[in-house]
Amino acid sequence: MNLKATLGGRIGISDIRAICAHCSGSCETELLSYAFDSDDRTAYNALWALTHFPRKGRDLLLPYRDRLIDSLLATAHVGRRRLMLSLLDALPCEAADIRTDYLDFCLDRINSTEPYGVRALCLRQAYAQCRHYPELIHELRQQMQIMALAPLSPGLRSVLRHISRLLPPASPSL
Repeated sequence: MNLKATLGGRIGISDIRAICAHCSGSCETELLSYAFDSDDRTAYNALWALTHFPRKGRDLLLPYRDRLIDSLLATAHVGRRRLMLSLLDALPCEAADIRTDYLDFCLDRINSTEPYGVRALCLRQAYAQCRHYPELIHELRQQMQIMALAPLSPGLRSVLRHISRLLPPASPSL
């Protein structure tokens, strides 16, 4: 299979499954390299294929976390942004993994005009980063209160409720 040619063309879910089967255990890093390609279609299709790898197979993404975040912050392509957020959402996030530029990106997108999928993933990623620090939880809670005032899709409202349940109770103000 000529991976570059396949990813550069129009593909469907059956092609994604064939790419995953072809790359499983042998060329995941090649597929990952195409996720950062300058051609939007190639990068989008590579990211789409990576989202269909089993979660346990996504461990190969851990060394590329910072590169994924850098690419996410730089891209204007909404589809690529959503797919990169999906991949980052599947990775564990510890206190040492927090990047302020990425956290600011996520917090800014929660109440933006981005598509609902991007906003929901930004909310999940903001929580994953903020949960380690009480002062950041307060900032996240403020963004969520603003979000709750706007009309939301059922999916976005569900993510908002889920994250609200995960937050510790608010401390009383003095």
